[in-house]
Amino acid sequence: MKGPRMPDKTQVIDSHHHFWDLTRFAYPWMPQEDSVLKRTYGPPELAPSLEETGVDKTVIVQAHQSVDETRWLLKVAHESPFVAGVVGWVDLTGPGLGDVLDELQRDVSFKGVRHIWHDEAADDWLARPAAVRGLKEVARRGLAYDFLVRPQHLKYVPQIIDAVPDLRAVIDHIAKPLIKERGIEPWLSDLRRVANVTGIMCKVSGMVTEADHRNWTPQDLRPYTAHVVGMFGWDRLMFGSDWPVCLLAGSYAQVIGAARANLEWLKPHERDAVFGGNAARFYNLGADRPSYEASRNH
Repeated sequence: MKGPRMPDKTQVIDSHHHFWDLTRFAYPWMPQEDSVLKRTYGPPELAPSLEETGVDKTVIVQAHQSVDETRWLLKVAHESPFVAGVVGWVDLTGPGLGDVLDELQRDVSFKGVRHIWHDEAADDWLARPAAVRGLKEVARRGLAYDFLVRPQHLKYVPQIIDAVPDLRAVIDHIAKPLIKERGIEPWLSDLRRVANVTGIMCKVSGMVTEADHRNWTPQDLRPYTAHVVGMFGWDRLMFGSDWPVCLLAGSYAQVIGAARANLEWLKPHERDAVFGGNAARFYNLGADRPSYEASRNH
């Protein structure tokens, strides 16, 4: 499915995709068996889909828990005209957090931080004192934070925001409800409590891989999309493709086409916000970027 090109009123921004290089990093979360994911994906693989679907800018999000990957993504960003920002990884509990953030923030493409929370053995990992101290440092510096969660983690998010009230935060992938099983509760009630936290955002992303990979339709995603619009409002939502993870279930064009179809009832300025303006505001994507070498030598 190829969605219609969005009107040229504002830039269309994909707020969430990945690049990875299997020759540089090992990705423990990837399937052990053969998979479409087990190959290197970079700007040359994504660019044709952006052109096809009318996406102007993107935000790369970490896929490997290392500062080395963050440095590599920043380099890729400065070599890729369409990349507007990077959400990287840092060790939130490490003693050298401040020094690492000092280094990374010299690069204006560094916009935020994410940790693969939902793969931690303890569901409350990010709510523990050591991680909260790290989040306070992230907030102090005005960086964004991406919550990568499943439904069982949502109950901890308001607690975290109570402890770090200045944290600019977004829920990735609408918290991964059980779409294939048509599951709604307790995801809905717990996400509603999160949505009641002033200012927290939510990404309309990652849904196709929670649906039936072979048989999903936009209609399967529609109730979940409607719920997050009702809870967060159009001004706190942003579209993300989750490419290339989405390739497990559909093409880039299918993913953005489904999102456009399920949000077509919004007013034009509201759609413009979800498909661009909100991401630009949340990640502060308006700043001009220096060349990669200039930023590294600052």
